Amino acid sequence: MKYTEIKISKDGTHFTYNEEPVFNKKFLEVLKFHSEGFAPVYDESGWYHIDIQGKELYKERYDRTFGYYCERASVVLNNKWVHLNTKGEKVYSTSYSWIGNYQEKICSVRDIKNNYFHINLSGKRIYTENYLYAGDYKDGIACVKTKNGFRHINEKGQLINSKIFLDLGVFHKKYATAKDKNGWFHINKNGDELYKERYLMIEPFYNGFSLVETYENKKQIIDEKGILTTVIE
Repeated sequence: MKYTEIKISKDGTHFTYNEEPVFNKKFLEVLKFHSEGFAPVYDESGWYHIDIQGKELYKERYDRTFGYYCERASVVLNNKWVHLNTKGEKVYSTSYSWIGNYQEKICSVRDIKNNYFHINLSGKRIYTENYLYAGDYKDGIACVKTKNGFRHINEKGQLINSKIFLDLGVFHKKYATAKDKNGWFHINKNGDELYKERYLMIEPFYNGFSLVETYENKKQIIDEKGILTTVIE
């Protein structure tokens, strides 16, 4: 039985295999199995993880547990957040007021002073700066919020360009969504705009084209040069 073959029941209380219940147990709530072979579950004793045989990974119980990413799982107890390894052990001694899920072996966290930054798999900071917000890494780049606006940083915490924006998205292939005082548009990794137009809403490029919405609430399709290709009625 592979982890990908174990499904969650429609009511979210147990697991199934070939549409039949497994583990001979119902929970109050379950989340899906991840590639490490563990799933978060919740019963009267609290939240914890089980393996693909339905056995608990550890004896401790938490107020909330989440799935494993990069062999690390986020758990919270008494408003203190930490990561567990695949043995159910705490990875580091520090606790946070919030932690995310590891992406590309790096994780966004918030300390007790509401500072955001990123840590590595050992729980060590990868840079010294504090931010108002720090998002997940994708293809080695993350969005962070400074007091002046949003910026992009690389996996060492270095700025990838000198540009500052009112809002930012992650890079999807070569381009990211960005917002200035006039609206949303697309940029390259140098922070340069791809076109002059601004929109109320935009999506990342999908196979060379993006769905955008004008300030007249009209939806359109543009290409990577910003040229209008389709008007959606």
